[in-house]
Amino acid sequence: MGVVEYKDNIIPYELKRAKIKNLYIHIKDGRVIVKAPYRLSEKYIKEFVDKKSKWICEKIKEYENNPKKNEIKITEEDIGRLKEVVEISINKYTNLLGVRPNKVRIKDIKYAWGSCTSNKNITINLKLANKSEEIIEYVVLHEMCHLIYMNHSKEFWNLVGKYIKDYKKLRKLLNE
Repeated sequence: MGVVEYKDNIIPYELKRAKIKNLYIHIKDGRVIVKAPYRLSEKYIKEFVDKKSKWICEKIKEYENNPKKNEIKITEEDIGRLKEVVEISINKYTNLLGVRPNKVRIKDIKYAWGSCTSNKNITINLKLANKSEEIIEYVVLHEMCHLIYMNHSKEFWNLVGKYIKDYKKLRKLLNE
């Protein structure tokens, strides 16, 4: 357990260690949860959380002002559209990148918009059903680029940018 301080706000956060590669901050039901790889020091985690303190406070205030915002209504029509856009995007980038995932799943993920495993399995977040086709395609490309680079290196982002020039704008829209 730790605390985030920003201006006059002191917000507690729960630290969960896991066998993961990256450090994540989640705001769930108004609570701050930090998931960190075992290898990261407490000091590094605290510094990371401190750097994100403004964002954390903004998200907490958003939740407090509209707690139902997190309840996303997804229809069968939305799911059908999501599946179609994912399938079209997978086929498009399979041809362009020369790689194909072993398995593609769509399910409700709590920690990310998409994920790619070292076994070349891709999972796409069900909540993307309420996002634009452009954003869905970006997430699919992002995960497919992980089939080539299992990291967020400069080469990874160059590959993403080769096919979607305005990916930074889409990333920003994705998290709004």
